Order: sequence, then structure tokens, then C-alpha cells
Amino acid sequence: MSPHAHDEDATNAYQALSETVGQDDPRWAFGSGFDAELEADITAAVPDGADPADLAEYCLMLGDDALVYSHRLTEWVSNAPELEEEVALANTALDLLGQARMLLSRAGHVEGLVPGRPGRDEDALAYRREVSEFRNVALAEPSDDLDFARCVARLLVFATWRLALLQRLEGSTDPVLAAVAAKGVKEVTYHRDYAARWTLRLGDGTPVSHERMQAALEWVWPLLDELFRTSAPERRLVTAGIAADPAETRAEVDAVLDRVLVTATLTRPDRPPMGTIGGRGGRHGVHTEKLEPALAEMQSLARKHPGASW
Repeated sequence: MSPHAHDEDATNAYQALSETVGQDDPRWAFGSGFDAELEADITAAVPDGADPADLAEYCLMLGDDALVYSHRLTEWVSNAPELEEEVALANTALDLLGQARMLLSRAGHVEGLVPGRPGRDEDALAYRREVSEFRNVALAEPSDDLDFARCVARLLVFATWRLALLQRLEGSTDPVLAAVAAKGVKEVTYHRDYAARWTLRLGDGTPVSHERMQAALEWVWPLLDELFRTSAPERRLVTAGIAADPAETRAEVDAVLDRVLVTATLTRPDRPPMGTIGGRGGRHGVHTEKLEPALAEMQSLARKHPGASW
């Protein structure tokens, strides 16, 4: 073995899962942590014109999207078709977990500024809330059932949509949202490109891979419309220059998806959107039956050993 075999290598994907290489490392931007400067921003003042309750709710929305989907992506660890894809999906999950940590920390701090509501830390928000308290979209909830084509289809839709949102949030007057967006754009650009390349490979591959990729798109497509519905807190924060209006991203997201599908010789599905319950969906705490078992698994250790640390 070379005497330098244990030297840090910023381009080593396996080492990248557990080691910090340096400030200029070429890996994805977040991992699962955040630096001291960003941590200090968590307690920044709420921007003028914003209701702290609205800002806390908005940070929960974006944080829960990332947290729940990150958990689903970890199901591919030891199950991906190739080791390289396992590492890529694990890193994607870590990126989203890093975003979730920042956003939930900000949500918990700002929540504490609302009269009568105690502030909570990221762990309390991740592990101590009930299903109805989560604010994620339904797209993050189902398992891929270890169908790699489904994994690719959902990641393509999620990353395309989230990238469009983060690009707009770079100009947010909230320093935490702007910081998350600035780093997140780098990460999610990679997520989207990774999913697009696999969509092309499967869609324009063999007859079997084409059929399975088309079926995966049909599976994910009913969950698309919810991404562009705007809640009341979002609308108020858009007016205040803090939030990004998801409705404004529809044309851009559709254009990217259509371009990928055409190149991959796939057909854009014609599927009705998933319905709501009295006009309420994930942003209002109304979820599919898939979320509860996912949270039970994700929260089990923290709930069984409250206050434990490792």
C-alpha cells in the first residue's frame, strides 16, 4: 500500500461520505452539516414586512420536503443497482439532509418569536412532530419500492422543481433562505443532471428500460401539480420579497422536463393530478398514507431513546 493511501482525496466518492476535505473541495456543497457562519445566521432578525409565523411555516415546508425525501433516498443504500449509484444517491440524500437541518433550525428559532409558541430545535422538529404537523409535498412521501426507474423519475421531477425554487430564493431578504439557496443551487443542479442522464439512458436504451422508464413517469406524474399550488403564508411572503412563488416556476419546470423527455424518446404522461381533501394537501398537513410509516421508521430511534446522544 502506498504511504499516501490515507491522504485526503477530495474526488474520492467513498471518502467523501464521511470526511471533510477542505474549504475548496469540489464535492457537493452541503453534506449534512453547516458552517459556523451559517449557524449564526439562524438567529438573524425576521425581515421587515414578514410575520414570524409565516416564515416559520415556510421554512418548515421547504425543510420537510428535503427531510422526508432524504429519508426515502436512504432506502437505496445497499439496494442500488451499482455501487456507484448507491454512493450518488446517498450523497444526494446527505445534501438534502443538510438543507433540511438549516431550514428546520431556522423554523424552530423563528417559531419561538411567535407569542405563545415555544421555539424548537431541528431534532425536535424532525423527530417529535406528528404526521399532521409536517408540511411536505406528497412527492416526497412514497417509497420507490426499489424500482430504480421510479427513483430516477421522482428525482428528475423533484430536483427540477426545487432548483427553480432555490434559484429564485437566492434573492430572498431572509439571510438563511438566501444562504440555503446559494449552496443548494450547486447541489440540486447536480441532482437534476444526474437524474436527467439516467432518464436518457433508460428511456433511449433497450425496449425494456424504455417501458419501465415510461411506467415510472406515469407513476410520479399525478404528484406534479401540487408542487405549483401556493399556500396563504407563501403568498404573503412572496409579497414581502422573502419567498419564491411556486406558481411562477411552472413554465420553467415544464420546459426542462419536456426537453429531457423528448431527448429520451419518452412521452409526457397525460394523468389527472392527485386530488385534495377540501382543497387541502401536504402544505396544510394533509398527507397520503405513505408518510406515517416513513416517519415511524425515521423517528423510531430518537423516540425510543429520548435525549440520547452519540
